[in-house]
Amino acid sequence: MDVVPSPARRIRAEILIVLGLSLGQSGVYAVVNLLEKLTRGPLSGQTTTLNPVLNDRQYFDLTYQLLSIFFALVPVALVLFLLSGPGISAFRRLGFTFAKPGTDFGLGLGLAAGIGVGTLGVYAAGRALGLTTAIVPAALDAYWWTVPILILSALRHAVLEEVIVVGYLFERFGELRWTVPVIIVTSALIRGSYHLYQGFGPFIGNVLMGLLFGYLYAKRRRVMPLVIAHAAIDITGFVGFALFGPAIGIGD
Repeated sequence: MDVVPSPARRIRAEILIVLGLSLGQSGVYAVVNLLEKLTRGPLSGQTTTLNPVLNDRQYFDLTYQLLSIFFALVPVALVLFLLSGPGISAFRRLGFTFAKPGTDFGLGLGLAAGIGVGTLGVYAAGRALGLTTAIVPAALDAYWWTVPILILSALRHAVLEEVIVVGYLFERFGELRWTVPVIIVTSALIRGSYHLYQGFGPFIGNVLMGLLFGYLYAKRRRVMPLVIAHAAIDITGFVGFALFGPAIGIGD
């Protein structure tokens, strides 16, 4: 006789599969990457590039950049599919809609401003303490498509991380009857884990960001302002560095 897995076991298996295809996989690679860097020497003497060139020929580079962005978002499509059902919209369930544009953009941009300042402080402290690599937010060659690709890359990171590590995990962990504080901390630690390749400073900074984002999601049940905040932070960092960073020595 076939044994049907319990709902809880199926949910746990689903979570592991989703994370294994997305940010959990990134977390494992980030840990290995950090260990490799630690064996090379002090983190303060090493550099991490977030948006590197993928091919030395312009239009092949553009193609690879677009493919990278597209396939990175496939897990988002998966979780939206998994959270949907007859009469159930995953977009409305997660608050991933433009139903409240004024509130969402106001909160999102406000969060971006506050977190952006905090991120610079954590980065500076990490560099001073030798716990963080020098981070180059963008190293793409200067083409007509460079800025649009950096904006798409920022949107990719924002949607991928906030929909999965906040919206999806909060829903599924809630179905497993985890308490809200445990969900918030777990989500924040996962967020920090896949930033470890940048050093310990970004890990700490992203855990703190994750705690704040998790608290806000638990209160409001809307992922959209978090996506807006994350996108604004990354767009500012990526595009700002591409346009002005090298000239003023950012990342040195």
